[in-house]
Amino acid sequence: MNRCPACGKVYDDEARFCTRDGSKLVTVVERGAVRGTVAGRAEPPTAVTHGNLTGRVLDGRYRIERKVGEGGMSFVYLANDVASDELYAIKVLSAALSSDVNAMARLRREASLGMRLAHPNVCHIIRLGETPDGLVYVVMPYVEGEVLSDRNNRLGTLPIEDVVRYVRDIAAGLHVAHELKIVHRDLKPENVMICPLPGGGERAVVMDFGLAKERRADAELQKLTATGIILGTPEFMSPEQLRGRPLDPRTDVYSLSLMTYEMLTGKLPFTGRTQQEMMIARLRSDPMPLRQAAPRLGLEAVERVLQKAMQRDPGDRYQTAPEFATALAGAAKVDGEETSRLGRFFAR
Repeated sequence: MNRCPACGKVYDDEARFCTRDGSKLVTVVERGAVRGTVAGRAEPPTAVTHGNLTGRVLDGRYRIERKVGEGGMSFVYLANDVASDELYAIKVLSAALSSDVNAMARLRREASLGMRLAHPNVCHIIRLGETPDGLVYVVMPYVEGEVLSDRNNRLGTLPIEDVVRYVRDIAAGLHVAHELKIVHRDLKPENVMICPLPGGGERAVVMDFGLAKERRADAELQKLTATGIILGTPEFMSPEQLRGRPLDPRTDVYSLSLMTYEMLTGKLPFTGRTQQEMMIARLRSDPMPLRQAAPRLGLEAVERVLQKAMQRDPGDRYQTAPEFATALAGAAKVDGEETSRLGRFFAR
């Protein structure tokens, strides 16, 4: 079952948002339920299974230590590099889907794109391989930290200082992809890890470029997508993505603005009783003003930045992710100075 973290109302498993206040629902796991995790990242259990790879050495180098997560089309293992003793994550396509041409193609595309994205704010893919018995896998760095969606659920709202830093990091990672003409197209809190740094502090890392696409490869992507099925997560999709139009980096800017809004308020700017209603609202309605969703924040300049980033017409938004991140940081500084000024005034 799912529960609203704000008002406590309980919903069934299909519901995603509270009908009272628009808050994103939190899944309540009953005692005894088991969910796999990858560096704190929860994945739903699946009935698809294959032989346990624990103990095997892939490519003569990666010793499989244990399975740490699973999803609808893949399993994730923790592996140890026998040469360097470093840890890696091995994502393996499930045997039950290994004969699925589309699933195989998506995994190969993910690896092809991911190997080009070497950046501190992107979880890149190191290599693509195949076991002697036909299991295809990708090797990635083992990222330790907390999934942004888990942090949102745990804390409810995040301080503006943290939000600005996370957005800066996410934007930097996206910019590298966009410069390579790659659009993520499924940017959401579940696809961002907040990772501790050795010397203190944190870094946001963008994960899962599995639905990413090269802007010049639309025809190929269409072959990999069943007709009528929307790829991505609807609550963070841009209007143009919901309409099935060609996408460019501005769609990721839109998704990042929704994530920013949610980090600050604990809610999404568009509400509805069903996911379909929320999608329609994004196409026809204006977002809930930040001052209405969280009146105590007093972030007037930040609200103006978000309003621009959430414009339905891509041409009216910030045109790049770093442009949005820079505007957000500047607005937060303005709001902070105004708050300090008012504090000094009322302290007289």
